[in-house]
Amino acid sequence: MSLSTTHIITSILAVLITMAPGIYAARKIKNADDYAVGGRSSGIGMVAAAILGTLIGGGSTMGTAQMAYKIGFSAWWFTLGGGIALIILGLFYARSLRSSGLTTVGEFLVTNFGAKAGVVASVSASAGMFFSVVTSTLSVTHLLCLIFPLQPWQAGIVIFVIVGCFVFFGGMSGSGLVGLFKMGFILLGLFVGGVICYVDMGGVQGIKNAFPAFPWFSLVAKGEVATFITLMSMIVGVISTQSYAQAVFSAADTRCAALACLIAGGITIPVGIPSILIGMYMRLHHPDILPIEALPMFLITYLPDWLGGVGIAALLLATLGTIAGLTLGMGTLFARDIVKRFTDIKEGAKLLLATRLGVAVACLAAIVFTNFNLDSNALDWSYLSMALRGSGIFLPLTFCIFFPHKVKPLYGLLSMAAGIFIGLTWKFIGISGIHPLIPALGANLVFLLLGFRSSGNE
Repeated sequence: MSLSTTHIITSILAVLITMAPGIYAARKIKNADDYAVGGRSSGIGMVAAAILGTLIGGGSTMGTAQMAYKIGFSAWWFTLGGGIALIILGLFYARSLRSSGLTTVGEFLVTNFGAKAGVVASVSASAGMFFSVVTSTLSVTHLLCLIFPLQPWQAGIVIFVIVGCFVFFGGMSGSGLVGLFKMGFILLGLFVGGVICYVDMGGVQGIKNAFPAFPWFSLVAKGEVATFITLMSMIVGVISTQSYAQAVFSAADTRCAALACLIAGGITIPVGIPSILIGMYMRLHHPDILPIEALPMFLITYLPDWLGGVGIAALLLATLGTIAGLTLGMGTLFARDIVKRFTDIKEGAKLLLATRLGVAVACLAAIVFTNFNLDSNALDWSYLSMALRGSGIFLPLTFCIFFPHKVKPLYGLLSMAAGIFIGLTWKFIGISGIHPLIPALGANLVFLLLGFRSSGNE
């Protein structure tokens, strides 16, 4: 794919415009609390933007178009499931999390299961988010090398600099501002492209005439069981991820936290539709291209150069914003659950520095790891990420929310450890056809119920 001068100029300008808020937000950062949760003063818009800035990434744009190119509307499940997960987070979890006054999911688990639970949760969540960062880094590295004359190591430098400007300086406030700009560019580039595809294919009737009903218009084209696992994975993954909880912790109050999650969920659900339409449009007109190229090729080929440049920037920002949000969560976990626990650093400038260093190291480690695994399958890292995040946190956190202090701490810790162990080792056991998340959640539940029953007998 060759970009015109206009493509390059507009895409660079869009990225630079989005980098600016992260640097600007640094002026307000006085301590680690300001950095990690924005001083707990974020309004509904900023909290929702921080959530969207992390969730709407390569999977909801390039990944969705790629899958739609292959099987049609079943590709919707990433953003559909993500939106449903955020609505559940807003309805049942957000108020309890925000009212705790804490900063990490690990700290929340500590209140029920003891100090060791915080370390286990932090390691599990950080490892899970790391491999999710690898997934996004792998995607954006290939995209940068595809559209610009860059080598992978050069693309890594670009990623590190941009992500650094997104969150290294401005933290949660910077993440929220970046999310606002990022969503603006996505709406401008992708939604205009979706409308063009819809009209050019002749609307609903024209699309129906061009594609058979199955699999193109089925939401369960990959099977009912696989679809259910996809939905469960999104729910478990979103609720278990520090980055989304951190946005909730940054809200001004519990009402703000809940409403922001609901609004973000409502916006997330339809975001995948333009990418689906573009993927199907490219399948109709370019049936021989690589599916992963469907969205960037459309933006470059079918949109005016200036708008195509904005669209390319939207793809870059979508993935880079996800990397930024996840590394911010990892840096916060490192500072709050590791540094504070094992050193004499408790607050102040040193804790702020530890958080920023955690962000930088997480981003750099993912870039280096990706450069040694450029030919790997991004979905493999995504599955591992989901298993690590969900298997150790989701059900223990749920019991803490709905049954506070009803499970013996030892059983809560065993539940987390058993889930993580099964999530990591399941593929080596040799039982195919069963997603590792299912047995991991089963192990969680067994120990939580045993601990709950023991508590009830006292």
